[in-house]
Amino acid sequence: MAEAYPQPPPPVIRRRAWLRIFWVGLVLWLATVLVIFVTGNPFLVPMLVLLGSFLVPVTFVAWAFERRETGELTPGLILNTFIAGGVLGVLAASLLEAYLLRPSSWFLYLGVGLIEEAVKLAVLAFLTRHLHHKAVRDGIVLGASVGFGFAAFETAGYAFTALFTAHGLSVPQLVATEVLRSVLSPFGHGLWTAILGGVLFSSSTREHFTITVRLILAYLGVSLLHALWDGMRVIALYLTLLFTGGQVSNGSLVRPTSGQLVLFTALEWIGLAIVAIIGLLWLWAEVRSTRRAQHPPLQPYGWRVPIRPPRT
Repeated sequence: MAEAYPQPPPPVIRRRAWLRIFWVGLVLWLATVLVIFVTGNPFLVPMLVLLGSFLVPVTFVAWAFERRETGELTPGLILNTFIAGGVLGVLAASLLEAYLLRPSSWFLYLGVGLIEEAVKLAVLAFLTRHLHHKAVRDGIVLGASVGFGFAAFETAGYAFTALFTAHGLSVPQLVATEVLRSVLSPFGHGLWTAILGGVLFSSSTREHFTITVRLILAYLGVSLLHALWDGMRVIALYLTLLFTGGQVSNGSLVRPTSGQLVLFTALEWIGLAIVAIIGLLWLWAEVRSTRRAQHPPLQPYGWRVPIRPPRT
């Protein structure tokens, strides 16, 4: 008779792990900033770039992972989609934008939106093609993972570029860039790819993904939100000129008044808020549709007429 071995205890799922990740990461980031300003040690700059770029994306991915639907979403799969999805997405988007777009083109922002959202959607479909059960909520979580991975590596690039100025290295400018992009990060790539992930998984079969009209329309809509988000500074600039007059040189107002600066800033932030709200409402509608599919509404009460078999 074979000896029975004791079974290992079931794994403990810790809720709100994302909150601990955020606070620990924030303390480490603040400590790094403080030590850099006290010592002036440039060897700590890469640590500052990585902590500031990945803190918010990793926190939101951990938050989304706690809301997965099936057991097929493992920490390994989430890590794979976050890192591989982010790296492949940034590399592919950079190549396509370099060969297909021109900086002075009127099509620039829409082209960037179309390219980057297509790349993230393709990477998401490739990395999750072997899943047996393609639940819509899992698609939202995996899409957010790919999108936040893209955002993290993109923010690292922007932060590293902001470090170099005409007067040498500027750590305050690096910190300001990371803070601004971290605040805006939840309403950008992660949100847009989460929407596409939900639509992609809702139009799939057990064997493969399918391209449907709904998926194409969602892709075009998300790309438009992306384009409006990236081009909001230009939109606010021309709205300021429309309301107050003036001249533009190299994408900036010529000798702007204080009133123009206030109006320009207000229009830019209001525009970003509108785009963010549209994206959040869209994602909320996708989540609501999955809940309705899992819990169909009960039939209303009414008179029930018994059906009797016919007499023979």
